[in-house]
Amino acid sequence: MKKIFLFLMLSALLSAQRTELVELKQNIKDKKGTTKSITFIDNRLDKEIGTVIYNKEIVDIKFANEDLKNHIENWFQDDNKTKGNNDIVILLEELKVDNIERENKNSIGKTKIKLSSFIKRNDKYYFLNRINNIFTSEPRLTPNVPKNIANNISSSISGLIKESYTSLPIADAIPESELMNYENYLNKKIQAYNATELKEGVYKDFKSFYAQKPEFGYYTEKNKKGIVLRVKYRDEIVSNENVFGYVEGGKAYKLTPVGYLEMTKDDKGFFVVATMGELYGANTSSGYGVMIGAMAGGIVGALIGAAIDSGSTARRPSNMDTSEMPNVYLDSLTGKYIFD
Repeated sequence: MKKIFLFLMLSALLSAQRTELVELKQNIKDKKGTTKSITFIDNRLDKEIGTVIYNKEIVDIKFANEDLKNHIENWFQDDNKTKGNNDIVILLEELKVDNIERENKNSIGKTKIKLSSFIKRNDKYYFLNRINNIFTSEPRLTPNVPKNIANNISSSISGLIKESYTSLPIADAIPESELMNYENYLNKKIQAYNATELKEGVYKDFKSFYAQKPEFGYYTEKNKKGIVLRVKYRDEIVSNENVFGYVEGGKAYKLTPVGYLEMTKDDKGFFVVATMGELYGANTSSGYGVMIGAMAGGIVGALIGAAIDSGSTARRPSNMDTSEMPNVYLDSLTGKYIFD
């Protein structure tokens, strides 16, 4: 009887299947006119984006124009009549949509996207930026989950293209033969990944940490319990916007809204054990509807300033049980958090 019921339910869903189109039509004008061309490479093994279940319907997510290479390259040409000298390459590595099932609740739409950009010079490629993450669409917070997913995919692609116009290369040259293996190629050159011992000191950003170049004259100030309260240079307090973290006693610590959390390294890279709410603030603890890939690798300014203040209640208790918390990795090329 159960098998018959499941068959009938699946048949009903399939009969109700519809399509939601991802339309790439935002303005991607290069306002400074520095870019000559966009080259798009679709390196996905599976070209199908996937489906989500919404209002008891199976909704297939598709690109409005599935000839992505010609469409995106012509999209750039149509929006940019004034050309510069830069040749930018956009590499789509992964794009997959499915559902997160929850007991007695509507399923959540989940989108995994990995999209990178490079600048090409003299037959070599230089990494610029990427989105490498998951975003979710919660039915109770999103009026139309399939449309929300389609809009987020479109915004991710157009957003990365526009950011790439002004992004500066942040890594060594990649030969053309290594472009599809760029991540492993570049990770072999990252000092923090390959060093047997991390250098002691304070790091102002993820680039200096991965390059293992601590700031000269910077030091941490602690309270009587040994908890780091702030970073100083001589007698001046260093703004949290200029602090990534520090290394002490061979261990690395990352600045977050709930204080400095230890960073651990395994074969996948550096990670902190934390919730999304701890890393981005309590209001985003559910994660639903948040475009994670577009968010920076940490929150700076007043939020962190309040969180690490010695009197703040936002600080994580030292005896908190973190056994059920996820490992949140830091993207080795951008410093952004990667949520699985």
